[in-house]
Amino acid sequence: MASSSAIASDGGLLSKLLSFIEHFKPRGLLISKAGEPGYALAHPEEVKIIQGLQRHELIAKLIHSLIGVSVTLIATYFTVKWLKNVLDPTSSDKEKALQKAKDLMKKIGVKETVKLTDYELCVAANLVDLCSIEMDWTDIGGLQEVKEDIRETVIFPFKRHDLVMGSSLLRAPKGVLLYGPPGCGKTMVAKAMAKEAGARFINLQITSLLDKWYGESQKRAEAVFSLAVKIQPTIIFIDEIDAFLRSRNSSDHEATALMKTQFMTLWDGLVTDPNCRVMIIGATNRASDVDPAILRRMPSMFHIAKPGQNQRKHILEIILADEELDSSVDLTEVAKLTNGFSGSDLRELCRNAALYRIKEYIQEEIRRDGMDSTSTFPDENGSPSLRRISMADIEKSLEKMTNCTHIHGFQQTNFHLD
Repeated sequence: MASSSAIASDGGLLSKLLSFIEHFKPRGLLISKAGEPGYALAHPEEVKIIQGLQRHELIAKLIHSLIGVSVTLIATYFTVKWLKNVLDPTSSDKEKALQKAKDLMKKIGVKETVKLTDYELCVAANLVDLCSIEMDWTDIGGLQEVKEDIRETVIFPFKRHDLVMGSSLLRAPKGVLLYGPPGCGKTMVAKAMAKEAGARFINLQITSLLDKWYGESQKRAEAVFSLAVKIQPTIIFIDEIDAFLRSRNSSDHEATALMKTQFMTLWDGLVTDPNCRVMIIGATNRASDVDPAILRRMPSMFHIAKPGQNQRKHILEIILADEELDSSVDLTEVAKLTNGFSGSDLRELCRNAALYRIKEYIQEEIRRDGMDSTSTFPDENGSPSLRRISMADIEKSLEKMTNCTHIHGFQQTNFHLD
């Protein structure tokens, strides 16, 4: 009885296996012929050979075939992955950018219901968390008239969209241009605008739009606007906009020309949608190089000029607010002596003046203890003791900077926009 049961069991297994083989009848199945090593192609009429095999032989051959298929699939996967990395060396950077974008989206509070494409995620890597922007209008010295004008004509209509919806004249502009000499605070103004407006801030890097594959740059340019609309209110900031959207000419590369055209076409879509709360802010110190068609799309233009004497004094007060100053320091006199300096020049002036204290401290320690300049010098309380910044430090720093070519030989360029 036991023998009959075993035979019936084997017969049932063989019948199932034959049914499985029958599924592949058009092309046949690779099996081993009795008495021959290796594999041969078994046609449907030769399937009966399998009946001469034992159960354990069938299982062993099936497992052998499955292992072979698995190894082939794994080898194919890694081969394709290697070829992808060879053809696109930036693939790993793109994956990191996608992960960074996902983290930023959660950080700035974008709902998970907002679904983004891969192109939009690439652009989302340029998002800036407003909490990480520590500056506001009080950190920008001078520019009082410009700040008031921006608040009244740009930020207020952008924030209070509900009050200006009924009028096409009162709506916030879709484009703002900040132009003027370098180092005068254009980027700081843009960040302060985004923070006060409470908008998502995309600090657009042009490199994130470029791709070596034909047509990909246009798709990324489109993703900039589709992303901004999905997470609005949004401010798109393009620093040195003249490098990206300069005047078009016949020598432009075809891909670059197409991307510019795509960008301007999508920009027009923002203008025609009254409910869209997306604004583009551009900054440049070469306004004359920007394409006239782009200037037309940026009706609000603000000249961020070099600070005057009173503005320079205000900037110095902000820069030195947390520093210990000697009673000899006269900021009014310093403001007079720094005619032609930009805000960044004034910060560098103060930084150099503060460094002279460090140099004196190190030299004094070397003379006293014979220590080298790489050692640390704590005082009795465990922290360095530095003297206050004196007027002599500032004058010495001023002399050093006026001897530099970027100040001594600098000729201010005035920008005239028609």
